[in-house]
Amino acid sequence: MILVVNNHGQYNHRINRTLNYLKISSELVPNTTPLNEIEDKEPVGIIIGGGPSVERSGKSSQYIKKLDYPILGICLGHQILAQTCGGQIDSASSESFAQIQINILDENDIFKGMGPQLDVWASHKDEVTKIPPKFTILASSSICDIEAMKHKDKPLYGIQFHPEVHHTPKGPKVFENFYTVCLEYLKRT
Repeated sequence: MILVVNNHGQYNHRINRTLNYLKISSELVPNTTPLNEIEDKEPVGIIIGGGPSVERSGKSSQYIKKLDYPILGICLGHQILAQTCGGQIDSASSESFAQIQINILDENDIFKGMGPQLDVWASHKDEVTKIPPKFTILASSSICDIEAMKHKDKPLYGIQFHPEVHHTPKGPKVFENFYTVCLEYLKRT
């Protein structure tokens, strides 16, 4: 099962619904869920969803620091991942609430089989402006240099865009690829 951490964003329920549609077992949990309750659920991975602000992100940074599961941060989750791991977030030079095209620089795990460009829905006013140490950039766009990133050694991924909405036509494939990462990680541990 994948746990979807609800950071009070408008799309968190859509993430959970998309996973269910893909027949990937998931559960939406509050961002105040204690670490031991997360571990008791024995997830194969965690998705840290979007929301209005880092200040309302509850225990999301603790999940990143203290739990050993594959993690996918989406929008605010991406920003929390970056900040927790030593990166920087700032107001975006160009706020975006539209479909944009990102350039995939490294197909890696979560973009496997998705091609050099991807149409996505961007909905943000903040973004990662400095990548954390030990992370690499997986995708960029004309309005955001760090649309996606990955830790070099751990299964930690962040994406600025929203794969759970229909404005990201290939979005479900991102979730399927992340689930594959989770299952492979489970086999190794």
